[in-house]
Amino acid sequence: MKKFDNITEVAKLIDHTLLRPEATRQDIEVLCREALDFQFANVCINPTWVTLAARLLDGSGVGVCAVVGFPLGATTLDVKACEARRAIADGAREIDMVINIGALKSGNRAGVQRDIEAVTASCREGSALSKAIIEAALLTDDEKVAACTLAKAARADFVKTSTGFGRGARRPLTCG
Repeated sequence: MKKFDNITEVAKLIDHTLLRPEATRQDIEVLCREALDFQFANVCINPTWVTLAARLLDGSGVGVCAVVGFPLGATTLDVKACEARRAIADGAREIDMVINIGALKSGNRAGVQRDIEAVTASCREGSALSKAIIEAALLTDDEKVAACTLAKAARADFVKTSTGFGRGARRPLTCG
């Protein structure tokens, strides 16, 4: 386990997140100011705000992460891939995609892998990191293993456990 010497090192690992559907432009501006003040790794936002956040954070070292297929993961893989490409074109450098949970629970592992691959391919084309959100609270232990294995096979850079919106999800931490 890595030991951190100061709070700044920890802050550089945090995605400062605001994904509420009612978030306003002012909310995103505040989120970006806070991310700058604390020097967080990224802001994580809905795709509609990526252009604004990328402009506000340009040159600061704080990145922009966008969610796709959020929060349910129930959109088609071509839509998720298009969402990812658009967010990257607008300035996102990381993409958090929600896997197709229903397909996984139905035993359609090949479909889930294709779903993740569609987004990871868009990310590689755009030089962005990809993160697969598996919504662990909805999965059995075997399904969690399968989801992680599929994310690895699809070349996702990271796996995340939750959107924070699903059943059993913990509420996100807030700063300030």
